[in-house]
Amino acid sequence: QVQLVESGGGLVQAGGSLRLSCAASGRTFSSYSMGWFRQAPGKEREFVAAISWSGGYTYYADSVKGRFTISRDNTKNTVYLQVNSLKPEDTAVYYCAARLDGSSWSQDAMDYWGRGTLVTVSS
Repeated sequence: QVQLVESGGGLVQAGGSLRLSCAASGRTFSSYSMGWFRQAPGKEREFVAAISWSGGYTYYADSVKGRFTISRDNTKNTVYLQVNSLKPEDTAVYYCAARLDGSSWSQDAMDYWGRGTLVTVSS
């Protein structure tokens, strides 16, 4: 069992930055690949970024490439999402999720989810 708690969201002006964190419980955090997803108002939840269990591989949605950076610290059981050059269309609830096995980043493939942290970008 893994529990995930996101933090770091808030209100920011367009062009600004935030660092989102996702703290995980459990001793096996380093075994899980981690992903960030987001759900904008009135839209379906979508994939944002992901990182392998070792941190050696990262993946990004085209819409955030070059602006967002995912990283993890297995000694702190935490995964991060640095979000830069924010745009109003980045406004969403950001969720982190964990996957133990497999290679898919579809939502159905994720084993555990946090409750999300809200990012609001003003124009």
